[in-house]
Amino acid sequence: MQERNALEDQINAIGRMEQELDDQLTMIELGEAEKDAKAIADAEAALKKLQAEAARRELEALLSGEADANDAFLEVHAGAGGTESQDWTNMLLRMYVRWAEQHGYKVEYLEETGGEEAGIKSGTVQIKGRNAYGWLKSENGVHRLVRISPFDSAARRHTSFASVNVFPVIDDRIVIDIKESDVQTDTMRSSGAGGQHVNKTDSAVRLTHLPTNIVVKCQNDRSQHRNRAQAWDMLRAKLYERELKIREDKAAAEQALKTDIGWGHQIRSYVLQPYQMVKDLRTGVSTSDTGGVLDGDLDKFMQATLAQRAFGGGPGEVVDVE
Repeated sequence: MQERNALEDQINAIGRMEQELDDQLTMIELGEAEKDAKAIADAEAALKKLQAEAARRELEALLSGEADANDAFLEVHAGAGGTESQDWTNMLLRMYVRWAEQHGYKVEYLEETGGEEAGIKSGTVQIKGRNAYGWLKSENGVHRLVRISPFDSAARRHTSFASVNVFPVIDDRIVIDIKESDVQTDTMRSSGAGGQHVNKTDSAVRLTHLPTNIVVKCQNDRSQHRNRAQAWDMLRAKLYERELKIREDKAAAEQALKTDIGWGHQIRSYVLQPYQMVKDLRTGVSTSDTGGVLDGDLDKFMQATLAQRAFGGGPGEVVDVE
């Protein structure tokens, strides 16, 4: 049913765009005949928006991975650098939330660990909507910020690092086998704002998958039972994403397409001082509109890297995690 709805949406969108193209071309013809410059300008602006939508939908056709259409979990973690990196991590999380909201996705906060003075040490959100994982998966890696530190009384330039990890929400088409004996469960009090419940109830749940040392944490609900269930969903998703990465690396090695910038390494630089520039180190795509990028304008970077990833396998396949 989901695939059917998606196909119907694509077909309807094509029909709507064809009609919009015809209408705007007609408006330009009428504007030229009546010498109405405003009508012509409005129609040309509408055509530019239509062109951008067509380009985006064309790229969406490349989202053919088995989990690309799924919702996504997105984690951010501060690197070395204390308050500077923690503030940068908070800025990154805000950037992705803004991107999601601008594209009509719903965002649910699952975990957030505050910094000592400012920012956050880590944060996890679930981004809900079709193709959320397909668009966000290329954001995995280390993000570097260069700026004049607002926390440095000497106004010196600082370099900060934060990592982003994106993994798909698993649906009933994909089965992940995990031995309960391989998972260590810890409960704790939720951190951050939350009033009396946070102070008195051990509702936060942390799961550690011992064979891989993968850790997930959920604290968004008052119920420990619901947090535990959500944490298990996150763990399955992370293990599944790990399996996808293993497949991807194997395919890339066979095709001799691997680059020096691999998984978990710096992928993008955000320079605010001494000049304004955001540059993706994998594709070379750059922009001087740093404010726009930090407010969620990420499409140009995602579009440039979208075709570089491809996943194998099919729906319903059982993934055994060792």
